[in-house]
Amino acid sequence: MSVALSAALLILVTIVVLLLLGIPIGITLIVASILAITQSLGFSAAVPSSALKMFQGINIFTLLAIPFFILAGNIMNKGGIALRLINLATAMTGRIPGSLAHTNVVANMLFGSVSGSGTAAVSAMGTIMSPIQKEKGYDEDFTAAINIATAPTGLLIPPSTALITYALVSGGTSVAALFLGGILPGILWGLSCMVVAYFYTKKKGYIDTKPISFKEFIRVTLDAIPSLFLIIIVIGGIVGGIFTATESAAFAVVYTLLLSTIFYKTLKIKELYTILVDSAKLSAIIMFLIGASNIMGWVMSFTGIPNMMADVILGISDNPIIILLAINLLLLFVGTFLDLTPAILIFTPILLPVCLALGMTPLHFGIMLTFNLCIGTITPPVGNILFAGIKVADRKLEKVMPHLLRFYGAIFVVLMLVTYFPWFSSFLPSLAGYR
Repeated sequence: MSVALSAALLILVTIVVLLLLGIPIGITLIVASILAITQSLGFSAAVPSSALKMFQGINIFTLLAIPFFILAGNIMNKGGIALRLINLATAMTGRIPGSLAHTNVVANMLFGSVSGSGTAAVSAMGTIMSPIQKEKGYDEDFTAAINIATAPTGLLIPPSTALITYALVSGGTSVAALFLGGILPGILWGLSCMVVAYFYTKKKGYIDTKPISFKEFIRVTLDAIPSLFLIIIVIGGIVGGIFTATESAAFAVVYTLLLSTIFYKTLKIKELYTILVDSAKLSAIIMFLIGASNIMGWVMSFTGIPNMMADVILGISDNPIIILLAINLLLLFVGTFLDLTPAILIFTPILLPVCLALGMTPLHFGIMLTFNLCIGTITPPVGNILFAGIKVADRKLEKVMPHLLRFYGAIFVVLMLVTYFPWFSSFLPSLAGYR
């Protein structure tokens, strides 16, 4: 048995066993990696080498963008930003069948993008929109489903910590290019769900919003513009070379803090302690995962696992269409039991060489990978956005799932478009001069 195959089997078995035992994914990755590399280096060399690789994995300046964006998102979530974006979404959707459902979709896209968190979006929108839709006679399980199905759009529409993570693990793919590349796929995700919602709500006869006056439309738009301006500042600043991703994240914290405490006056200073603690906890978890995955990345590279996997996948067929479909099915399966961040960290070094051999660019692969794994956040048994949305709506999984299946189909169609048509990922980056 080759070293690569032996290491791969040991890693796979260890991960499966430890996850079934309920061991946290970060610790699982470290244990599996050390066991695999011990075969080649011995235990006395494997442990200190792994510790060094873990430190090197998080000793990167660009990673500071992640805790800053997390903090900015938490400030927005507590600072009354969501309600203003909902008002804007309501004004945009107008008097169409199921306008409140469409409002939920647009609001998720807006709030998810400015906060960079799908969980924050599904929680904020569910808390505000669910009672309103219930009052208008909407099916509560459908309401929970559309909120859950569209919350991950904010993980694609920038700023996105998932895309920053991919940029690092892929060897330096431009964050600015990834941010621009995620916009169209994220919008298409939301629009596909709106199409499903349109036909469902039209069949049910949900017509519930009175026409809004032009004066009121202007008022809610002006009220929401300061929140939306953050996206322009972050993306424009990075693309224009004014500041780096890390500097833009730090600016986002200052901007959202001033917006919530001084401009909107919806956030009290005493609430900052809780926000800072929550942000620090989540940031620590992500950083630990990145450090742990860096050990695994080193072990995989040392033992030749990526090359072996590339040979296996490329050996499935000579047809790139079949190979890409197989990769997508693999990622869809992986996403059902691995969270977004560890899945990106584990599978980027394995699958990126395969997709490069098929002629994909790191940008195209990164958007396809992230889009695919975002679906895992709304599928059982692990999906964090799925269970957050169900909890907020106070519904049962078995009642919500039939409605979610409709949205899964629409989202999968968009995934295929993103996979087989690079234009959706590369159009906006190419306009900005990225290749």
